[in-house]
Amino acid sequence: MRQPIGPEDEARAGVYAVLARLFASGPDARLLTALGSSAPWPEDGDNPLAPAWNKFVLASAAMDAAAAEQEYTELFIGVGHSTVDLHGSHWVTEAMSERPLVAVRGDLARLGLARLAGTTLYEDHLSVLCETMRMLIAGDAVRPPVSIAEQRAFFDRHIASWIQTCCTAICECPLANYYVRVGQLTSSFMAVERDSFAID
Repeated sequence: MRQPIGPEDEARAGVYAVLARLFASGPDARLLTALGSSAPWPEDGDNPLAPAWNKFVLASAAMDAAAAEQEYTELFIGVGHSTVDLHGSHWVTEAMSERPLVAVRGDLARLGLARLAGTTLYEDHLSVLCETMRMLIAGDAVRPPVSIAEQRAFFDRHIASWIQTCCTAICECPLANYYVRVGQLTSSFMAVERDSFAID
């Protein structure tokens, strides 16, 4: 059985799960319906994610699945190369003792995690990183959640340095429509994660 976690961590894990799915491939009609029927969050100042979440929910309710799939393909796959690259290796330019992909693989191995057989996404892809964060927060039937310190270390090393630049590229791309709202939600959520880790 999966070890229970608190409601705040359940919510965090849930957002990471949604982002992991949306950055893995375009949303199908069932997912858009589920997201579009989600309850809005009160915009009373207590939740900095509420405005981005509510716009995202409205966009999901209005979005056509075929159009979303086409948009995903044009943005993140393209013909020959993607318009917006979702791999950390693309965005991390500072001198490092090891390449970003190698660093992610090393940390995943240390945590007892690995890429699933048959998957085409590299370990430094945003979808994989979001799914890893979800796993670190919530655990599963085999692994318990890891400590906040471990979560912070993974986030700081593999996501924090480039995620806002990537989100800006998504939101400013003229090909983006639905993914503008996804990018805004991602940017807001990652900023909250960064600030929360800074005070823990």
